[in-house]
Amino acid sequence: MASHMQTERPKISLRMSDADRLRNIAEAASTKFPQVSDFLAQEIDRAEILPDLGDLPDLVSMNSEVTFRDETNGQERKVTLVYPQSANVDAGKISILTPIGAALIGLSVGQTIEFQTPNGRRAITVLKASPPRDDLG
Repeated sequence: MASHMQTERPKISLRMSDADRLRNIAEAASTKFPQVSDFLAQEIDRAEILPDLGDLPDLVSMNSEVTFRDETNGQERKVTLVYPQSANVDAGKISILTPIGAALIGLSVGQTIEFQTPNGRRAITVLKASPPRDDLG
């Protein structure tokens, strides 16, 4: 029996400073990473933009530590969402310019998103999100 994944993307929110910087990154990466940069640009365009004031608990933003479940295999993974220059897969730091990174940004705990990867469609659910760390760049 095939599982039915959602087709509508969940509502997402971005901090104003993240949205501005991510727009620039998506545009700059459009020739090198056209699919991911296009997906990231779409996510930014549909996001509710929030002021940078105060912590936004349970929201995945840049430099957040995130625990998510891959709905295709049930595996859980803990990562930190970072800008491309800080990415280090071995250290659990994933770039916003990866399909998973672009899918995670703006989600809140409990939300699931389905997205395209080079290996096919995938769905992930955010289980935990910690506030951003400023020392990650």
